[in-house]
Amino acid sequence: MPHFTVEEFARRRRLVEDAMAAAGLDGLLVFAQESHYWLTGFDSFGFCFFQSLVVRPGQPDVLLTRSADLRQAQHTSTIPDIRVWVDGPEANPAADLARLAQDLGLAGRRIGVEFDSYGLTAANGRRLEQAFAGVADLVDASLLVPPLRAVKSADELAYVRRAAALCDAAHDAALDEIRPGADEGAILARQHDAVFRGGGDYPGNEFILGSGRDALLCRHKSGRRVLDNPDQITLEFAGAYRRYHAAAMHTVCVGQATERHRGYQAVVLEALEACASELRPGRTAGDVFAAHARVFDAAGLGRHRLNACGYSLGARFAPSWMDTPMFYADNPFVLVPNMVMFVHMILMDSDNGTAMCAGRTYLLTDGAADMLCGRRVTELLAA
Repeated sequence: MPHFTVEEFARRRRLVEDAMAAAGLDGLLVFAQESHYWLTGFDSFGFCFFQSLVVRPGQPDVLLTRSADLRQAQHTSTIPDIRVWVDGPEANPAADLARLAQDLGLAGRRIGVEFDSYGLTAANGRRLEQAFAGVADLVDASLLVPPLRAVKSADELAYVRRAAALCDAAHDAALDEIRPGADEGAILARQHDAVFRGGGDYPGNEFILGSGRDALLCRHKSGRRVLDNPDQITLEFAGAYRRYHAAAMHTVCVGQATERHRGYQAVVLEALEACASELRPGRTAGDVFAAHARVFDAAGLGRHRLNACGYSLGARFAPSWMDTPMFYADNPFVLVPNMVMFVHMILMDSDNGTAMCAGRTYLLTDGAADMLCGRRVTELLAA
């Protein structure tokens, strides 16, 4: 069954219809799995194939998908009308969708498309445009739903808070396991065990864990090693509950911290607090990044920082739990209450092979932001 009430889905639908009206759209072709889930509860990784939800103001939703997702949609969503395209060497679901749009009265109309989504490959996007040529006017509506999803309802925040508790549980589990001689695989296993035993879900992307030289990486890579003494290890991880995420990031010194680690940590924590102070209504995503850059650059560490320092979190699917807006230079996106934001300070000094990172998830309020998880990122040593 869907994880939200009929009333909650109706509220979201009204927001989308208002946004469609403002954009002059007669219909919307939903391809982003996050939009499927947010609008209807449809929960699946079948977006790796062609599937689209047809949204029309005041009319029932219609889903076009494969047979493998028929029951998935019936069991998890509020979608009343589910159509199936048939696999085969001549299959062209984009053409099937164009015929469906005509049957639904959208011929000659202005239809928005979520082109910027993992659910619509470039190849399928081309087929879509070819199939709709002469049928309807397709326009890019990729940015219609994400700003609506960025502001969480009370029901969503209950899931976010549960995800934050799971994130902290995974953090505690990792720190309990980190010591000289510990295996990276055992640390990951403890983290995932804490999330799954707590009722959580698979995260939108792999947990990031790297030690030694790999502590300077911002992505997961295959292969495991045993921690030395001394050593460093960087972890980026999230609790996920009902697909909602809360994340944290932490570089831990194993055995004994160097003076460079200690100095870098002071800068990282100063930058984290400076960014958190900008998480207020009326500030912009660019303002948050500017605080991050100001602290790093003043410390002479500008070339060791990244060009982004966080992003929105919510209900996300593979391959990434990152959502919009993102904190980068001059991003004009205005922050409002009930947004959930992950702020990460990433310092990667390749010259000296030294990493130092810290990240927390915050909830924006009418005043100062509430820290939801990541309380232990100030800890430096693991014996």
